[in-house]
Amino acid sequence: MNKVIKFSAVLTAILLMLSACNSLTSTPTTRAIGAPPGLSHTSAPHDVAAAEVSADTSTALATSNAEATVEYTLTTSSGHDGLGFMGVGGEIDGAMNPTLKASPGDVVAITLINGDGLQHNFTLDEFGAATRDLLQPNEQQTITFTVDAAGEYVYYCAVPGHRQAGMWGKLQVGEIAKAVGASIVRNPTDLPAPIGDRGPTLVRVDLTTQEVVGQLADGTTYTYFTFDGKVPGPMLRVRSGDTVELHLQNDAGSAFAHSIDLHAVTGPGGGAVHMQTKPGEETVFTFQALNPGLYVYHCATPSVPHHIASGMYGLILVEPEGGLPQVDREFYVMQGEIYSEQAFGTPGQLDFSAEKLSIERPEYFVFNGAAGALTTEADALKAQVGETVRIFFGVGGPNYTSSFHVIGEIFDRAYPFAALTSAPLTDVQTISVPPGGAGLVEFKIDAPGKYILVDHALSRLERGLAGALIAEGDEQPEIFHAGPATP
Repeated sequence: MNKVIKFSAVLTAILLMLSACNSLTSTPTTRAIGAPPGLSHTSAPHDVAAAEVSADTSTALATSNAEATVEYTLTTSSGHDGLGFMGVGGEIDGAMNPTLKASPGDVVAITLINGDGLQHNFTLDEFGAATRDLLQPNEQQTITFTVDAAGEYVYYCAVPGHRQAGMWGKLQVGEIAKAVGASIVRNPTDLPAPIGDRGPTLVRVDLTTQEVVGQLADGTTYTYFTFDGKVPGPMLRVRSGDTVELHLQNDAGSAFAHSIDLHAVTGPGGGAVHMQTKPGEETVFTFQALNPGLYVYHCATPSVPHHIASGMYGLILVEPEGGLPQVDREFYVMQGEIYSEQAFGTPGQLDFSAEKLSIERPEYFVFNGAAGALTTEADALKAQVGETVRIFFGVGGPNYTSSFHVIGEIFDRAYPFAALTSAPLTDVQTISVPPGGAGLVEFKIDAPGKYILVDHALSRLERGLAGALIAEGDEQPEIFHAGPATP
């Protein structure tokens, strides 16, 4: 099963690329147990001696004066790895964004040490726990508070921009049962091989609509509507002039009717007029692929935006005669939105919100169905230095336009609106793709490293929208290196 990483790791991966952050860690000094959420921290922990720091102890909002039963020490850190809280001592020494643990009724003591001389604080809203801003190197403050309710709570630095830069973690009070669902993430390499130079033929396509409780984020599930159990649906690949016979089977366990509308179809409803399919039934229609291009398909059963927002979209490529130019790697990526009653980050099973959909206020933005899905080791895009890459990109939506961008790369060729019979644009930084639209980009990998896929409406990365392209190979210092220019 593909595993969706925690969103803290998504932010960290992006910020590594932007080189705009610093590094988080925390440590317990009594009975707490913690572990790094997502990415591990590789820098050596700061050596902060007690004699070198000024002590200051305060109580958060007049909470208990009793002796602390759980104690943690966090030090702030900055470096090439990013902004963060780093642990001092205990089982989570040096951990990145650790999950602090306590039991209901515990008195928790948090000591924050300014380890880097920048302005920082520690804030935990639900218990009124907050330090003042620490401004000087080695300045410290201890706060104590009583945790009286089980749950999972976010602690963070409230200095503007620091939480957004990844400076946050979780306090877990009591045992939290995490929701577990099926992996619905479509691996970006899961697409058909190029057609090449062949003549038109009859192509049969079989799709099954399935309603799946899937993993949206770590500890969070959602009921997806899917084509073949994944988001996006399978990428379909034909050539212009092909006759396509499409069979749609609606799984007998479905609660809804489903259908398909293909933007590559010339005919009423894109085929949807023939394809309204009840649970346990199958429908069939046939069309001729007349126009080359990269097209979106989606469910067109009312409420259409509900079905699309729940994952029912995909791409169909109609190759021009003779096929596309050869490249070394091809990838399949689609962007979508999730509208849930519960707020972003809420654990457990989420419920669809018709109201938020109607006012276009999604809680999550996703690539290939889940928060941070394409940043995992299993599902990240992978290539070698010197290889050429092609990304088939589409937006299921149903509402938001994407400004698709790969941080650290320039598209050598971009086909706006996936118009494959038009000359491509060259040397493009970002492409605009509307909902229900697609784009195709190609570029050569010139240097090794991690390249982050984003929608350059960058607030969306804080709601799950990130992917990674990992390029391996020899360093290319003549193209990219740290430090000053050398002869």
